[in-house]
Amino acid sequence: MSKKLSVLLSSVMFFALTSASAFAQAEAATASTGGWFGTEKATKYFAYFLALGLAVYGGTQGQSKAAAVALEGIARNPSAADKIQTPMILALALMESLVIFALISTFLV
Repeated sequence: MSKKLSVLLSSVMFFALTSASAFAQAEAATASTGGWFGTEKATKYFAYFLALGLAVYGGTQGQSKAAAVALEGIARNPSAADKIQTPMILALALMESLVIFALISTFLV
């Protein structure tokens, strides 16, 4: 878990540090390239899709952990399956709704 967290944090820091240099350039330099990749629109799309990727990653990690814990609880005590399954499904639906809200917000860009 520590290695995954360090890779995630280092990649976030890399993108944060490299995007700062893009904002420091003069406006004439970005206009002279004529490309799409130096524009504000490209930066906005990149930020939203990065946020969507992080939301999907967090949602899937949360859903897998919730399902694993619920199934472990059912395996330990099969008679409690009715009491565990309903809150688990509700929690999974709420986690999925957060990912869907992130997806909808990227389409509204």
